[in-house]
Amino acid sequence: LDRLEVIHFPGYTEGEKEQIALSHMIPRLCAEHGLTHPFPSFTPEAVRAVVRDYTREAGVRGLDRELGAVCRKLARMALKDGAYPEQVGPELVAGLLGPRRYTHEQAKPAAHPGVVNGLVWSEAGGEIVLVEAAGMKGSGQLLLTGSLGEVLKESAQTALSFIRGHAEEFGLDPDFFSTRDLHIHIPAGAIPKDGPSAGVTIFMALLSLLTGRPAKPGVALTGEMTLGGALLPVAGIREKVLAAQRGGVTTVVLPEGNRPEAEALEPDLHASVRVVLAAHVSDALVEVLGERG
Repeated sequence: LDRLEVIHFPGYTEGEKEQIALSHMIPRLCAEHGLTHPFPSFTPEAVRAVVRDYTREAGVRGLDRELGAVCRKLARMALKDGAYPEQVGPELVAGLLGPRRYTHEQAKPAAHPGVVNGLVWSEAGGEIVLVEAAGMKGSGQLLLTGSLGEVLKESAQTALSFIRGHAEEFGLDPDFFSTRDLHIHIPAGAIPKDGPSAGVTIFMALLSLLTGRPAKPGVALTGEMTLGGALLPVAGIREKVLAAQRGGVTTVVLPEGNRPEAEALEPDLHASVRVVLAAHVSDALVEVLGERG
């Protein structure tokens, strides 16, 4: 690799996949399968259902295969019944392709303290993850579950150490950790997770639990946290904001160091998602819990 120039291509957005399908894939696939008299009309909602529920990828090869499967089943209907529906909607897609194969996490309003929406990146794009924190009587143990990697575990230790070091500023008993255990869980335990970008999310979940203040609904955040509380830039900003838009998030908190990536986001993303840049966890605290520590 040191002798090559590696060029990274970002994945397509849902809107881009939809336009590629409607403008290029569907006309070609319908012609290949003899669906021309009449030409079936795929609604944007139907294409979006295929993208969200039957594919998980950065490109469009899987989308091409699934749309091809729809066209083949329409052709079979023509041979069997002598006709096929002229309009293909999301209900017909579900009937032809079966139960959806993939689900995407939606932003959930925090019903109780200790639950915060985070944003992560994967090869298939961005995703929303819930970080949950719970406390119980104990002897000062930090429990971590959810198939977490070493970097993520270190991020949790860093977040807890910062809270313990600034306990009085947050209105907490400095000895709060000596008589209780804390448990951090990131659901979807079968999926390995690692990386530093959940550090600030874990911090917010712990502080929300310890102070009894639930997180604001519709807020998600990402960023690496230092032991001094500074937020460091992370990767995959565009994909994470796209996941936030898809999941119903209204406010995304990003590290100040990611300002160039945030300013380069498409106008429609800025129109639907409010992006807040924070240099320190105290700045993010205002957006997530509603008051400065």
